[in-house]
Amino acid sequence: MSQELYFEDFYVGQKFHSLGQAKVTAEEIKEFGRKYDPQPFHLDEAAGENSFFKGLAASGWLTAAIVMRLRVQSITVAGGMIGAGVEEMRWTLPVRPGDSIRSEIEVVGVRQSNSRKEFGVVRTRSLAFNQNNEVVMRSTVNFLAPLRQPAS
Repeated sequence: MSQELYFEDFYVGQKFHSLGQAKVTAEEIKEFGRKYDPQPFHLDEAAGENSFFKGLAASGWLTAAIVMRLRVQSITVAGGMIGAGVEEMRWTLPVRPGDSIRSEIEVVGVRQSNSRKEFGVVRTRSLAFNQNNEVVMRSTVNFLAPLRQPAS
């Protein structure tokens, strides 16, 4: 969706699908692991084989970052998508080298902000799927969207 969306454009039950997919590479998994989550199963195939994951696995935070990119590419909020908190985040399956991630986002709540009258809060439930349509992450995320006509 390329048009800029305002708070008034969001409604419960509205769904957004990612525009394309993100292919995850072994090098991306290792680079992210080295920089931000240096655990053996994110850094090395052999260490991954001997771990809980039974293979190289992406950090859940890399998966979350990929889903964030897909979210921003799929929902164009006027002025940018301002995060207002994550209520839940669950990693349900490991993301592996070669996986292609796509997302589906559903609006599950909308309300005027109590503290910022020029914004509304949009509550969303997100699912991230791999190429086999298996859920690899689910989350409940809130963001701010400006009102088209702020209250005076």
